[in-house]
This record gives sequence, C-alpha cells and structure tokens, in this order.
Amino acid sequence: MNIKTPLLALVCLGALASSAKAETYSYADLVGRLTDLKALATPPQPGEKTALASSYDRKSQYDAAQDKYIAWDANADGGGIVRMEGDNEVLADIQGPGCIWRTWSATIKAGHVKIYLDGNTTPAVDFPFTAYFDGSQEPFNRPALVYKTKTGYGYDNFTPIPFQKSCKIVAEKGWGSYYHFNYTQFPPDTVLPTFHLPLSSADAAALDHANELLLHSGQNPNSKSPTDEVIRQQVTAGPGKSTVIYDGTGSGAITGIRVKFAIPTGIEEQRALLRQLALRITWDNQSQPAVWSPLGDFFGNPAAAIPFDSLTTGLGKDGYWYSYWYMPFGTHATVSIDNDGTAALPMDWEITRSKLTQNADQLLRFHAKWHRDAFLSERAGRKIDWTLLATQGKGRYVGTQLHIFNPRGGWWGEGDEKFFVDGEKFPSTFGTGSEDYFGYAWSSGLMFTEALHGQPYTECGLFGHISDFRWHISDNIPFQTGFEAAIEKYFTNERPTFFAAVAYWYLDPSGTDPYTIVPVSERVGYCVRPPVYHALNVIEAENLDVVHSSPGVSVWKCGAPAADLQIEVASNDGFLCARFKMGESFDLSGIKVEKAGTYNLQARIFKWAESGIFQFSVDGAPVGSPVDHYAPRLRANITSPSDTIVDLGNVKLAAGEHVLSIALVGKNENAKADNSDRFDLSLDYIKLVPAQETTRR
Repeated sequence: MNIKTPLLALVCLGALASSAKAETYSYADLVGRLTDLKALATPPQPGEKTALASSYDRKSQYDAAQDKYIAWDANADGGGIVRMEGDNEVLADIQGPGCIWRTWSATIKAGHVKIYLDGNTTPAVDFPFTAYFDGSQEPFNRPALVYKTKTGYGYDNFTPIPFQKSCKIVAEKGWGSYYHFNYTQFPPDTVLPTFHLPLSSADAAALDHANELLLHSGQNPNSKSPTDEVIRQQVTAGPGKSTVIYDGTGSGAITGIRVKFAIPTGIEEQRALLRQLALRITWDNQSQPAVWSPLGDFFGNPAAAIPFDSLTTGLGKDGYWYSYWYMPFGTHATVSIDNDGTAALPMDWEITRSKLTQNADQLLRFHAKWHRDAFLSERAGRKIDWTLLATQGKGRYVGTQLHIFNPRGGWWGEGDEKFFVDGEKFPSTFGTGSEDYFGYAWSSGLMFTEALHGQPYTECGLFGHISDFRWHISDNIPFQTGFEAAIEKYFTNERPTFFAAVAYWYLDPSGTDPYTIVPVSERVGYCVRPPVYHALNVIEAENLDVVHSSPGVSVWKCGAPAADLQIEVASNDGFLCARFKMGESFDLSGIKVEKAGTYNLQARIFKWAESGIFQFSVDGAPVGSPVDHYAPRLRANITSPSDTIVDLGNVKLAAGEHVLSIALVGKNENAKADNSDRFDLSLDYIKLVPAQETTRR
C-alpha cells in the first residue's frame, strides 16, 4: 500500500489513480480531488464507479423482461426514496469503499438527516438538514464549498464524506424535499478514511485550501513548474480560414489556454462571432480533432460576452477567455482557430505547456465537442431524453455546457439528467430536474456562477438565450467500455425550444469519438424568434411595477407557457408570475385611466395545478368575487386567447393611476402547492372595458 501524506496529496493523486495496485487515500487526498484537474486524465480503475442517489420519481422504470421504458418522463421528483424504516426515510444505502462528493437540495427544513457509516449505529453526521447548507456547523461552513446559490434557490455542499464499508442516509420527518448525493465507489481493496467529526486540524486545513482555490476561480489551478512554457501568439484569424495557434511536438500537457479579441458591442453581433469562431485541437496527429467547439460555447458562455469565473473556464474582467482543463498528449499537439465569419480578426493567444510527470501512454486524452440534436435516442419510450454525449471506450465524463434558446419564455427545463455507464439499461445517475443538475432550483431565471456550476447568462429571465454549465471534477463519471449522457427535453424545436451542448470528457486514444465538425450554417441563424402576439387595448401585466407585497411573495416576469407541447402564446411574449402563501398579497401600480367612469375589469390568466383562489382589488376595494385559477394542467385545447379571459366585475374609476392588489384567499380542493407551500398566479394582462360597451353586447 502506498500511504501518502497530506502535503503530497495534490501532487501524487493522479499517479495513484492510474496505478493497478490497491490504494490508500487520506482525507486530504480526497479533498484534493475537488480541484485536481490533472487527475481527470488518469484511466479509471476496474470497479471505480460514480453514481447518484436522488429523489427521482420511482414511477420511471426499465422493464428488463420486455426491454421497455416505463413512465420515463414521470416528474414527481421530490419524494423518491429507497425505503421506509419506521417513521424515517432512507435516502441512500451505498456499499463502500466510497465517498460522497456533493449534497444538494431544493427545499431544506429542520428535520434531521443522519449519515451512518460502516455499519455504525451512531451517525457520523446528525444535523438538521438546514445545517448541511446554512454555514452554522463545522465543517459545512466554507463559503466556496457550502452555500445557497445566488439565485436564492438551491443548496449545494461539496464537502467530501468518505467511508470504508457502507453509507446509509436516513431522514427524519420534516427534513424537506428533493435531494442529490453524488458519490463514487472505489475498487473493493481501496482503503479510505471513515468520515468523523470533529475533523483533525490537518483535514480541516485541506478543506480550507480547497475553499481558497475555489474562491479564486479564474486563476490557473494546475500546479506550476519552472519548466512550464508560455507561448504567446498574436495572430489574425482570416475569414474562411483555419489558423494554427500552437503546433508542438513531443510529449507534454496543455494546462492553460487564454485568448483575447475585440468583442462587438451589439448582442446579436456578439453571438454570431462567438459561433463563427471555433476552437480546434488535435492530439498526436489523429485525423480528427478531439476538441472542436464554437469559441463561446467552449469557454462556457455562447449567449453573450459576460465576464464570469469558474474553476475550468470563463471570461476574465481583463477580457481574456480562459481554459484550464488538463490536456496531455504523447507526440504532438495542434491548436487552431477556425474563422467562419466574413472579417479578419486580430487575436492575442497564450498557451501554457507543462511537462508530463508520467508516461503519456498511461493517460487519457481530453475531448470537447459541440452539437445540436446529435445521436438522439431512437429507443421507444425514451423520446424525452436529449443526448449530451454518446462515446465508446474507456474514459471519464467531466462537464456539460448547455445553451438554451427559449424565445417563448416560461420554464424550459424539468428535465432529469440520466447517465448510462458501460451499457447500463437503467442509468446509475438519474436526476430530478434541469435546474437541479446545474445546482440551483425552482426554475430560476436569475444569473449566477460558482466555481463548479452556474447560469452565467439569461436573457430577460427565462426568455430567449440561456447558458448553464456543470463541471464534474471530484464527481467525474468513469466508464470502461462506453458512456451515454442525456438530459430530458420537454419541449420540441417547433415550439421553439432549442438545445445545443458542449460535452467535456477524457477518452483513451483507442476510444471512439463520433462527433464531427458542424458547419457554420447550422451554428448561426437557427435561433429565430417567432412572431409576437399583441392583444389590443390591454395593460401588459409584465410592465406593471410591484409597489408593495407581503414578505414572502415572489413576483417575476415569465414567458409564454405551453402544455403537451401545444403553445399557448402570451400577449407581448410575456406575463407576470407570482408565488405566495395563503393570506399573502401584492400591489401593482401602472393601471392608468384616461377618463373617469365605470369599467368592466378583465384579466387573462393562465391556469395551473399549483394555482389558488385569488381576490382582486383596486385601490383597496375588492372587485367582484374571488376567482379560482386551478386547472389540472394548462389546457391544451385553447383555440383563441379569449378562452382564458376572466370577467372580474365592474368598478368605478377616476381619471389617473390606480393600484391593483391580488391576494391569495383560498385553494381548490384539487390544487397542490409547490414544495414551499406556495401557490402560483400567472397573469398575462389586464383590460379595462367601459361598462356601456359590455352592456351593448
């Protein structure tokens, strides 16, 4: 056994991972994996497996006898568990040796979650579930490892929890809903420490070090050596040409790529340029590039040149796009930039090359490929699965960048991630929703970035262009013979809702990468916005201002909803969303009346299973009776916008501006609140019709 000290952990981890003999890891070694990009290039050992314990809807099943997928799009993903033990829920039951890398939830409450390790009857961790994320308990209190995302939704904890024999996670009543535990099982003879509290000073120091590295994302995390070579090139990428940036021989590793160029000020011009430019990298004189992607997508944000930092890629405030993925090669490396635009572009490049510390034949090669709708599943029952990656051979899946074009707005996701390893029929990773996979929650259209995941760009909330990323560093997914990654896509291209992705993975040189270069005609120009419907003589709800609300009310702008893939278009492509609890209310200003008189107050409202009964008021006086906005689903049989117009009643109004108030006063007996016990209102527009006009009808 090769037992390492904490001081050597980060340096030696990659070499250990590639060794065929049994290994012993300290806690510091495991913590080092949070930021160790070099270790990703080591081939997986037999018996090494990364999977996910989650609350996915257990109605989704694979029937082996009939070779059939059942309820593959089931979406009640907050309550799935392994089993009940008395009054407690078993959330995970894992055999070791292994390590939990990431704990996530959408809704956390005070009920205790207990982690039992190695058959012990006393839990190694016994905290209220809130304490796993709120920073109140050591060691779950380092801000780059444990946090609520800046969207205000979603909780993440990247503190490693290793075990030697087994791990059972048990939740008491009132713990919350929705959970992920990403974990790796190591080869059976691996020796791991069993997590215990309090941590030793050395183990706490290892967490502190990882926290600092993640806090300073944007700086190269790869270890530096005096022998590192930095190649700086000023080139002009000619139109319609591929320009070589770096052409190196011998063995080595590219550990840093940085590029700076002039960015257009117009957002559409930015998007076109970021797709017209494509990065191409070829290893060891292979006939096809292992890396090919439009430039913006590769660096993590194709939708706009918005500065952001992550551990591996980003756009610095100094104007340099950067990549710090570890990219080894054996005999040759060529880095080129394709310019499929019509104008020459001066560019400043920096390539950092490091020496290898082991034989290149013992290392995997870095791959990154961009595609739209490539290799979609043809299996019956799996139509909802949108393929991120399909590859054959030995390797590791390490990251996803997803670009969404969603001009109708509304929530584009709900899709569970599903990772099939080595020919699995049922995926060993089965998630609970698109936003959950990217580390936030509850369909947020807000922008945020963390070191390992983020949503660096959204266009007007959930409208238009959206960019999400997730890096699998410690929780990379090893595979021996092949790998398929998919994420559910609920809406069709005809809606339109388009996906485009970059998959990042490491692959043995003998493996199969089936992705080819995508012509510029398929990269640019497909994001066409549909015609906008405008209702006449209405007050658009999304243009009203919230002037007062109860403390718990959330109000935000949404886009046109859809059900069963049939589109119900919102006027002006937008509407107002609100989520609140019973008895709460909010006030909207901007209801303008030019001429005093009696008006019939009408509203166009979309109905949902999560909608309640609402009372509308103007200037503090109720208008009509409470209105029930519940429907089993957003109705797919709507034939005209008037079908959802609600007559709220008549009201006398003076000339000038008035305040519209909306209060949640009840619920339909069939309605269900979301998991925060709140109900939704979806208001498209308000219309004031002079009472005499309605009388004439």
